[in-house]
Amino acid sequence: ASFQNEREQIMTTNVWLTQHWVDYRLSWDPARYEGIDKLRIPSRHIWLPDIVLYNNADGTYEVTVFTNAIVLFNGSVNWLPPAIYKSACKIEVKHFPFDQQNCTLKFRSWTYDHTEIDLILKSEVASMDDFTPSGEWDILALPGRRTVNPLDATYVDLTYDFIIKRKPLFYTINLII
Repeated sequence: ASFQNEREQIMTTNVWLTQHWVDYRLSWDPARYEGIDKLRIPSRHIWLPDIVLYNNADGTYEVTVFTNAIVLFNGSVNWLPPAIYKSACKIEVKHFPFDQQNCTLKFRSWTYDHTEIDLILKSEVASMDDFTPSGEWDILALPGRRTVNPLDATYVDLTYDFIIKRKPLFYTINLII
């Protein structure tokens, strides 16, 4: 996560959106196809869920790079597209440069309700396996949650909180010099 323009309160994140579903139309019997049980298919050639970042700050809701999807013989599809998102994040600078921020990413389907696409939280926290450290921020936690609207049973989203803390040394050194 980074803030290319902190004054405008926009956080930029480079993420991999792990998505998994079953499409019965993509199933086959490996015995009939020389034991082939897995294919890599350009994702533009199959149905994809329309999961978008709802609280984007630049009008780019969807994934822009369409990687191959891995399709198993039983119709199971795994798609891991990379995406760069800009999201609104209210920056509180009362304790600058010793501040801590909570920036939220909210994902949901653009056109389907939860009876058609049911979003399931894979883990209570987002993975930091491929995290690239920032010179300015430390990530303290990445909790995730599944939200259902009690007033609208068809609404569901997955929300991740990026709880980050500024590294004050960068500013302390600059202020001293």
